[in-house]
Amino acid sequence: MILDATSTSTSTSTSASASSSVVAAVSSSSSIEADAETVFEYHKMAMPLQRPVDAVFCLCSLDVRVARRAAELFLEGYGDRLIFSGGVGVLTQGRFAKPEAEVFADIALEMGVPAEKLVVENRSTNTGENVRFVWDLLQMKGGEMVRSFVLVQKPYMERRTYATFKKQWPGPETAISVTSPQLGWAEYPDADNPRELVTNIMIGDLIRIREYPAKGFQIHQDIPDAVWEAGQRLIKAGYDSHLP
Repeated sequence: MILDATSTSTSTSTSASASSSVVAAVSSSSSIEADAETVFEYHKMAMPLQRPVDAVFCLCSLDVRVARRAAELFLEGYGDRLIFSGGVGVLTQGRFAKPEAEVFADIALEMGVPAEKLVVENRSTNTGENVRFVWDLLQMKGGEMVRSFVLVQKPYMERRTYATFKKQWPGPETAISVTSPQLGWAEYPDADNPRELVTNIMIGDLIRIREYPAKGFQIHQDIPDAVWEAGQRLIKAGYDSHLP
């Protein structure tokens, strides 16, 4: 078969266009991953853990790895109480058969934490309620004083948990540090915490970190320009389903 110059030119042009589209898609995906990692690492505070502390305070969620991290810390000798706080939130409705705190407490019991060491608050639906409801529960238990905590959260919720706790916990002298499952961005997403969902949530939390101090929900946290710009690019790329 003889191909004329026009056919050859068209074929070459089509092939080049397809190759360019693939390169653009790969480049876009790489940029999204880089921006997501930037935001993820900002949310992680990498605080040194205090010891001794009065209690490990786990803020429950859809990620049961957080329960295991909290139980491990308790079993390593951090604190005399292990507190789980969480009811049924937007992200766990229909996911668990019972409140988050009860699911997490079951995991801790399976790992060997004694039942009498657990404090379970199963009504809260957001971070502010985690703080206030646990305070109320401790007062109901005889005003037990807890002057130091290790807070345990998802990696991309460390900073907002810290800022909320510092603003809303009624004991301003209480010493806190924050930790999470020890995973980087490349390892963190899994079947139960898919990459797209996690990216959407942590972009929403980045906006909350900027906006919530003015509402009285959190203390101020500086956001570096590079982090804010990465978040804005991700919003433009469509990661906007969990914005406040």
